[in-house]
Amino acid sequence: MELKELPNIGKVLSCNLEKVGVDNAEKLREIGAKEAFKRIREKVDPGACIMMLYALEGAVEGIPSNSLSSAKKDELKVFINRL
Repeated sequence: MELKELPNIGKVLSCNLEKVGVDNAEKLREIGAKEAFKRIREKVDPGACIMMLYALEGAVEGIPSNSLSSAKKDELKVFINRL
């Protein structure tokens, strides 16, 4: 499955993922949203924000990012604050 077929993954995010070696949906699910975000922040976009992390997590879960649970969003906030 192509990245663009996943929820929340547009042209720019798809391109960023490909730049860090994530070229399909299976690879994204394998490494997870946090690792994908970390790679993008380190190698492509140092200013990547929490909204990108939400988009990635939603893509991994197969849901729109605005449907993530409050608990999941809190977990992701803790993660991003520790980077």
